[in-house]
Amino acid sequence: MSPELLTILMFGTLIVAIAMGHPLAYTLAGVAVLFGLIDNGFNVPALFDMLANNSWGLMQNYVIVAVPLFIMMAQVLDRSKVADKLFESLYIVLGGLKGGLGLAVVVVSTVFAATTGIIGASVVAMGLLAGPALIRKGYQKELSSGIICASGTLGILIPPSIMLVVYGGLTGYKETSVGNLFAGAILPGILLSSLYFLYITLLCHFNPKIGPPIPESDRTHTAAQKWAMTIKSLVPPLGLILTVMGTILSGIATPTEAAALGVVGAMLLALANKQLTWQVLKEASISTYKTTAMIMMLFIGGKFFSTVFLSMGGGDVVANFLLGSGLNRYLVLAIMMAIVFFMGMFIDWAAILLVTVPIFTPIAMELDFNPLWFAMLMCVNLQTSFLTPPFGYALFYFKGVAPPEINIGHIYRGIIPFVALQLLGLVLLVIFPEIITWLPSVVFSH
Repeated sequence: MSPELLTILMFGTLIVAIAMGHPLAYTLAGVAVLFGLIDNGFNVPALFDMLANNSWGLMQNYVIVAVPLFIMMAQVLDRSKVADKLFESLYIVLGGLKGGLGLAVVVVSTVFAATTGIIGASVVAMGLLAGPALIRKGYQKELSSGIICASGTLGILIPPSIMLVVYGGLTGYKETSVGNLFAGAILPGILLSSLYFLYITLLCHFNPKIGPPIPESDRTHTAAQKWAMTIKSLVPPLGLILTVMGTILSGIATPTEAAALGVVGAMLLALANKQLTWQVLKEASISTYKTTAMIMMLFIGGKFFSTVFLSMGGGDVVANFLLGSGLNRYLVLAIMMAIVFFMGMFIDWAAILLVTVPIFTPIAMELDFNPLWFAMLMCVNLQTSFLTPPFGYALFYFKGVAPPEINIGHIYRGIIPFVALQLLGLVLLVIFPEIITWLPSVVFSH
């Protein structure tokens, strides 16, 4: 059977199996086993030797140790009430502006993103904190849904991000080390946050009814009190962020070591907020175990899928199709980004990375694209996967905790402008690659 036919059948089978509702990790591994056997003439021992070697190599990857540590850090922080105090402060500071509560959600989510790195924690926390407040103050249901869902997805991009750790563990390039990826993601994350902030400001300025300020009667704090509240609630999470990121970017610690330091810092914050109890540690540990197990199963299934796919010549088929098309290299880039965007509507981000990175990265190198720049385009693109129906995780996370007045229709309509803003951010990163490459070049120039 030709590599071209095997490639089409392998991806077709994967799509059908996912559509039937089978677990993604086992689907990836099962499809890989089936087509691996077809490709090697049903040599079962050889195929399972390949599986064992790939699984062993994955488990020996030191960078991957950072995954459970960052997850544990996020779980402890989620229970330490850091986001609660920050939102309460910004509710008072920004609430008097048109769209002020929405802006407060964006700011809190941006800070929270840099401390948790997990979408579920950010969206659920802000859904519980801000959802009822936004509706109570007269905010449009669609706008409220869009703000919370989109802002919550910043956690997958702004470092320390689990997605960046996974990406760094998949590639062998110096340019896409976890440290470089963390440095390269800071400005794109701020760019997206700024686009949300600007959109809400302009929208509510021209149409105050959908994002009204809080009444004058609720604005009883002095400027000095507002400053004191903001500083008091911002300093602890910013201190943790600077500790974790600073040790990585300065070269003092590896990402894995910094993640362990982050867990200690999260526990200290929880202790300071009187939330460090045995029950909190137990729940955080169980959640970390479950999330890590899920991610590692995806790793194994996705790694096996990509290994079989490449060994049967599928990578060469895709590369020859794109590189031999005669298209401008930016059109080829647009095709790859469109494929990732489309896959994001149906497949988990980790599986998309595991399947596409081994295929698309060599093509990007052949087209003479900067590996770090291309990696960040992939990651920003994948952020949209949490918002795009029918399987946008952020939409379902929010629906589970949303006020009863908000239905799934409000949520779907609300995220459309924010998906457009994310795609605008992606275009800006293509036009101005220095947004990605400048900070890593400054930090790691030595």
